[in-house]
Amino acid sequence: MLPAALAVALSPFPLIAIVVILSGVRGRRNGLLFTAGWVTGLASIATLVAVLFGTADDPGSTSSAIADWGRVLAGGTLIALGVRKWWKRPRNEEQAEPPRWMASLDDATAGRALLLGALLSGANPKNLVLTASATASIVEAGAHDVGLAVAVGLFVLIASCTVLGAVGLRLAGGRRSVTLLDGVRQFMVTNSTVITVIVLLLLGASVLGDGLSGLGR
Repeated sequence: MLPAALAVALSPFPLIAIVVILSGVRGRRNGLLFTAGWVTGLASIATLVAVLFGTADDPGSTSSAIADWGRVLAGGTLIALGVRKWWKRPRNEEQAEPPRWMASLDDATAGRALLLGALLSGANPKNLVLTASATASIVEAGAHDVGLAVAVGLFVLIASCTVLGAVGLRLAGGRRSVTLLDGVRQFMVTNSTVITVIVLLLLGASVLGDGLSGLGR
């Protein structure tokens, strides 16, 4: 589950969003709410998958077959998205720009910050695929009850490390941390295409390989 968790953590747009929110007028409050929404979104998807594929630890079960076919489809989709993202990358002197909806995040309301965190984690197609794949792997490994809860919690923690780190830096560093966070934001905006393509292609190949391996058992 570690590669999937790190891929979620390195998603450019959520990190850009949390930095913009933290730099806003109510940055500390909204940053904590965004983080709460982010963690809740990931945990909700992981819990749902764990319930739906609770018998996937049996290689001959229907749940296991569905999980493997799902990985094949998801892996192929991630690779296709990576190729598409690279094909549509900014050319020559064009500069990558964050989505327009990020422009108003510096003065977002509490409810919007919470909802945005949940949507960027649980409703993001890439994160949805990676979270589902990682959780299915945990179930297939035979984790149940406390072990399953601990493993899912660890996945959510690793997948949230960049968001948690940004919020922790803002709370501990005060206004002095804004400059450092803005440097991170600029780096992510500039290199978002390359980061996203690498993550999609590598994770797509990994998920696809796991699915084909499972079907060949």
